[in-house]
Amino acid sequence: MSELSGTPFGTLSDGTEVRSWTLERAGVRVRVLSYGGIVQSVQVPDRTGRPGNVVLGFDDPAGYEEHPGPYFGALVGRYANRIAGGAFPLDGRTYQVTRNEGPSCLHGGARGFDKRVWEVVPDGPYALRLSRVSPDGEEGFPGRVEVSAVYALEESGALRLDYEAVTDAPTVLALTNHSYWNLGGVDGGPEPTAGHELRVDASRYTPVDADLIPTGVAEVAGTRFDFREPRKSGSGYDHNYVLDKGVTQAAEEVAELYDPASGRVLTVATTEPGLQLYTADQLTGPYPPGSGIALETQHFPDSPNHPEFPSTVLRPGEVYRSRTVYGFAVRD
Repeated sequence: MSELSGTPFGTLSDGTEVRSWTLERAGVRVRVLSYGGIVQSVQVPDRTGRPGNVVLGFDDPAGYEEHPGPYFGALVGRYANRIAGGAFPLDGRTYQVTRNEGPSCLHGGARGFDKRVWEVVPDGPYALRLSRVSPDGEEGFPGRVEVSAVYALEESGALRLDYEAVTDAPTVLALTNHSYWNLGGVDGGPEPTAGHELRVDASRYTPVDADLIPTGVAEVAGTRFDFREPRKSGSGYDHNYVLDKGVTQAAEEVAELYDPASGRVLTVATTEPGLQLYTADQLTGPYPPGSGIALETQHFPDSPNHPEFPSTVLRPGEVYRSRTVYGFAVRD
């Protein structure tokens, strides 16, 4: 049984204390921060049984404050990914939200959920419950939204992320985790992940314009976007995949990442309809470009401006629910 006790992790530049919490089960150890709901590290064994951290992160709050743009390991919201022009229509009114990436709103604006301190409490012996209230008008988004996220280690050692939210006024909401995975291990400096083998169960994806805003839906067949059969992940991807399963009540496996060198395998299961593949070619900070792969389970980018996409509208009386499960294994 793991010891669920928060420990000091340091302070932010404004003096706010950040605490860390550790979950451990079935050979997997996960460290979570109150700042940004960040998954700071995930220790899993390789094929020889040697443990290693497989997500990019920092050892103190200063690292996250100095390098906020990549969203290392963070819980992002209110709206994961981009909203074109930082504006969207809802019930006959246009809402203007913070533009923090050129003309777009990215991952909830300048101070999204990733830059907030969350309340963290144990939720059983192998789980943590993170919660906060996002006030009406935060970063321009309407409605007072009460959000919770449960980070849990299942009996197998899989990391399960469960999100719930309610609102007092119509709004849009899309949450995800922004971990960068490197199954070769990041201790001592990560090797490039271009040699990882990736499978994504998606026959379609959303092409994007110069601002990475979707322009529609296209088939992956015959293109470099086809990962329906496992192949090297390569580079040059920051695209949303339209998962074949669509929105589901239960989390279904949609992707697998494999590192031939270490033997580590990561599986991704989700209730979400989309998966953003980002090969981190524009990564900034102490980690070089291409040293991690983000597999962000999500609704599609700019959905509030695309009525043909699955809806991200949340109304009073409804409950937003989303689940993603990251499973770990080894292969000879």
